[in-house]
Amino acid sequence: MFAYHFMVNAFRAGTIVAVAGGLMGWFMVLRRQTFAGHTLAVVGFPGAAGAVWLGVNAAWGYFGFCGAGALLIAALPRATGGDRSHESAGIGVVQAFGLAAGFLFVSLYHGFLNGVSSLLFGSFLGITDGQVLTLLLVCTAAVVALALAGRPLLFASVDPDVAAARGVPVRAVSAGFLLALGLTVAEISQITGALLVFAVLVMPAAAAQALTIRPGAGLAASVVIAVGITWAALTAAYHSSWPIGFWIATFGFGVYLAASGWRRWRSRR
Repeated sequence: MFAYHFMVNAFRAGTIVAVAGGLMGWFMVLRRQTFAGHTLAVVGFPGAAGAVWLGVNAAWGYFGFCGAGALLIAALPRATGGDRSHESAGIGVVQAFGLAAGFLFVSLYHGFLNGVSSLLFGSFLGITDGQVLTLLLVCTAAVVALALAGRPLLFASVDPDVAAARGVPVRAVSAGFLLALGLTVAEISQITGALLVFAVLVMPAAAAQALTIRPGAGLAASVVIAVGITWAALTAAYHSSWPIGFWIATFGFGVYLAASGWRRWRSRR
């Protein structure tokens, strides 16, 4: 398997996006922003389709639209007192418009069905050395930003009102996190496709939080699970004719069920 350069690049790229997804996904689940993360993934679809229509690399479309979508969501009215109805409605509007724009761009460049499937459900074929380097640079930037803002981000995620009273710039921290999340979603979408981003972003984080409530252990577990299911999915996809997105989602779902069962069993002891 590793005699082929495209598989080596697939494992390199998969490992990078798994590390970024495990870290960012843990905070996203903690902050109850999975709907925002899903919307950013959907927004990546028109970005990639628009880039293909314009004749540029789809990666630029992913990063451009996901970054812009993150800033747009950050500018929505902030939820107060646990009432997220207005914020959720605004995010839903962004998602619907993004999906419609994506299909418009596909119709403009007269995309074939297999091209649309690749944008929506991903492919590990044809990842170049340049794409791997770009993914590494973006992942490094996201991890460094997360390390620098980790403590105030955790404080603002657990109790935003108390954090604001202690002088934490909650609004700025939230906007910065959404931007980093958008760039991470753009990374992962290039492997899993726009619709299966959750497989790497949510499933490992949800499983990790079912295993432990300690932040350090949870972050480590989320990364280990994300890397594990990505490697297993790449291996399974290589030895079968089924798409990698299916394998990532299947392995992630299995790990989440096992972790949830473990938490239920432990709570009854």
